[in-house]
Amino acid sequence: MTHQLFLGEPGAVAAAVVGGSFLLEGDEGRHAATVVRVRPGERCYVGDGAGRRLLVEATDVDRGWVRGSVLEVDVEPEPAPRFVLVQALAKGDRDEQAVEAATELGVDEVVPWQAERSVVVWRGDRAARSLAKWAAVVTRATKQSRRSRMPVTTPAVNLTALAGRVRSAALTLVLHEDATEPLAAVDLPVDGDVLVVVGPEGGITGHELEVLTEAGARPVRLGSTILRASSAGPAALAVLSARARWR
Repeated sequence: MTHQLFLGEPGAVAAAVVGGSFLLEGDEGRHAATVVRVRPGERCYVGDGAGRRLLVEATDVDRGWVRGSVLEVDVEPEPAPRFVLVQALAKGDRDEQAVEAATELGVDEVVPWQAERSVVVWRGDRAARSLAKWAAVVTRATKQSRRSRMPVTTPAVNLTALAGRVRSAALTLVLHEDATEPLAAVDLPVDGDVLVVVGPEGGITGHELEVLTEAGARPVRLGSTILRASSAGPAALAVLSARARWR
């Protein structure tokens, strides 16, 4: 059975060495001790969310912390290329479902997109609260999937800002039902950002597609069926991960 993953204080994780002692405290320490109920002799992972992960065997447990011995230290290299999901804001919790599944499937960054047909609009305080909610979804999914690296959650972009990201990316793939080029046939770059752009329930407008393709994006299709906003991005990431990482 895979060990539970907790997120430790980055400085403490960075200083940990094999054979040394590690103290997991704060919110994660309380969660480990009182919710997960880690007991002496049990093992768990503690990561910094940036690629460094410890295997720790608990020696002492209190209500607010877990102390243990570091058995292993693993450092995961930065991904190349980076997979970036640009997810249009969607009604209900469909965009959050997409972000959660994308995190489990290995996405490296999630970017909320205020598309023209997005029913949901992020403004003012709502934008800050909604972005924080996305970040919380990413954190939970990172821990659930035992990832050493936690995806970056970027503030929402409009079409102009998204076009700027497209220009600087190594490759941008826009999922579109009228595209003729299959995603599975696209050659991937060896490094840089690979953006996967997913529209809202009503789809990407002709104007948006024109702006993005002029900036260098390529429309692609997943298959013969039309997927929901919550499943299209994760499906595309599964295809890309199978080709570039799951070997």
